[in-house]
Amino acid sequence: MTEPNAIIGADAEAAIAAAAARCSNVGRWGADDVIGTLNLIDDVCRRRAAALVHRGETYSLSLRFDAHGPQNGWRGRTNPVRTMLTSGLDHEHGVQGFPHGLGGADDVVFMPLQAATQWDGLGHIFDHGVAWNGRRASRVVTGEGDLVTGIETVASLMVGRGVLVDVGGSFGIDGELADGYAISVADIERTLTAQGDVQVGRGDFLLVRTGQLARARRRLAEGAGWGQYAGGAAPGLSFATIDWLHARDVAAVATDTWGVEVRPNEFDGAFQPFHQVVIPHLGLFLGEMWDMDDLARACAADGVYEFLLCAAPLPFTGAVGSPVNPIAIR
Repeated sequence: MTEPNAIIGADAEAAIAAAAARCSNVGRWGADDVIGTLNLIDDVCRRRAAALVHRGETYSLSLRFDAHGPQNGWRGRTNPVRTMLTSGLDHEHGVQGFPHGLGGADDVVFMPLQAATQWDGLGHIFDHGVAWNGRRASRVVTGEGDLVTGIETVASLMVGRGVLVDVGGSFGIDGELADGYAISVADIERTLTAQGDVQVGRGDFLLVRTGQLARARRRLAEGAGWGQYAGGAAPGLSFATIDWLHARDVAAVATDTWGVEVRPNEFDGAFQPFHQVVIPHLGLFLGEMWDMDDLARACAADGVYEFLLCAAPLPFTGAVGSPVNPIAIR
């Protein structure tokens, strides 16, 4: 297992550029492609994924969307605010104007689209002015939103085989990896072996559980609040896993952390270098703040770590990310 905060190399700029060139999917699915690695999921993949359902059990992998969520205001990311447009009080006071005793209630939500459990879309991250598939960032995402790779383009595609890799459960202390722990390829492969030698391949959704969310919620229950769960130190994928993910043609990666990759990042002075490579150059979708704890317990109980995953984003036109309520079906 790697050491926490391992420094891969002093030259972050060169390492990012080299990984982007080495693992690039730009042009792989044509110059007009807008769905990136979701091209790897075909009808055969989905039929195989559907065949994984044996028990009929369902597990929501989403946090609750409410004002008590983990956001702390960084870059305008606040927790959702839900208010009522009309309520039972309006009904009882007869101000709704419906005939024959009919009443109702409606509510409205204000929230950043990446406030809780969510997908990063392909317009979310750029590298040196370039967005996914070699396009100029300014021509993809404008003040009107993502005009090319908006999250609505993949609204029906986030369905396939999910594989849980419970690195925290396999090698962490009490099921949790320490903040700042960089998950290596060796860690992933050792976990897969410990879980019954399950394989990860073309078109799979890779779900990596670190245990950080479980730790954050335990502290929350103790009255300590969310702390720095959103944006602070966290276990996560090492930059060195990019080649492995590319070689296996993984369709998407999700974790139970705020930022997927290890934090602090492995290069001095860098910010989210894993994102900088995998989104604009691989076209890889990333899921963040997924709640995998109940699913992990179920998988450990029967030794089955693969399942049908349905994780459709909300098709907000032009959005660079989306809330999601992923459902694992076993």
